[in-house]
Amino acid sequence: MSEIGVFEARTRLPRLLRRVEAGEGFIITRHGHPVAELIPFRQHDAARVRSAIDSLKAFQETHSLGGVPVRRIVEEARRR
Repeated sequence: MSEIGVFEARTRLPRLLRRVEAGEGFIITRHGHPVAELIPFRQHDAARVRSAIDSLKAFQETHSLGGVPVRRIVEEARRR
């Protein structure tokens, strides 16, 4: 992924967007430090996302760490 400075990204945005539409991605930097990614938009597959969530929930119910259910560990972490 190519790096491009903020000033250059601002002045060449239409050209960059055409390149992004073609599949290219950029890391936008400020003073040499990454601040953003400019990448092609991808539509999310709702069925795939739902399947992944369901799989994680099933895993959570059937696995434990030293006898402590994963769900309890997650819930305790959220309270902190």
